[in-house]
Parts: sequence; C-alpha cells; structure tokens
Amino acid sequence: MIALLTLFGAIVLEVAATLSLRMAATGRRVFYVPVAVGYLSAFLLLSLTLAQGMPLGVAYGVWAATGVALTAIASKFLFAEPLTGRMMAGIGLIMAGVLLIELGAAH
Repeated sequence: MIALLTLFGAIVLEVAATLSLRMAATGRRVFYVPVAVGYLSAFLLLSLTLAQGMPLGVAYGVWAATGVALTAIASKFLFAEPLTGRMMAGIGLIMAGVLLIELGAAH
C-alpha cells in the first residue's frame, strides 16, 4: 500500500513539474523552481517506491504512462493544446499496456 502511495506522489509531482516546464518555456522563469523541485522529488518518491519492493518495470511503466496521459489531458485544459480522438486512443493504448505489464508482473 505504501508503494502505491509513493508511486502516486511521484506521478503527481512529475506531472506538476512537466506542466511547470511548459510555463517556464513561455518566459516565466520563476517556474524553473517547481520544475527542479518537482522532478527531484518525483525521482525520490519513485526510488522509495522501488525500495518498498515494487518491480522496476511495473513502477516505471505506471509512472511514465500515467504521467504522459495526465500531462496530455491537463495540457488541453491549462494551455488549450489539442487532444484529438487519435490522441485519446493513444492514451487508451498506454493504459492497456500498463495493465498488461501489471498483470504480467503478477505471475
């Protein structure tokens, strides 16, 4: 249970850092602070997830895939970036891939 909570925290921090990077790239340099803090904290929590015994393939797969999906969805609302049907299908495929990795690790 602790591993899932630390993984969830790592995902939230990574997404926040990536969204902050988008803000920093538009000239708001103050956003580089949450970028650095967010990425460092996300990796710390990811390492704690691994220390709790979650397999690397599962932890990294869930972390990366969920981060990609949440970042794409948040970018639509925060930055008016496109989120097409094809992109949504891709997010669905990412979710299916993570599920298969999760199921494969259980055996």
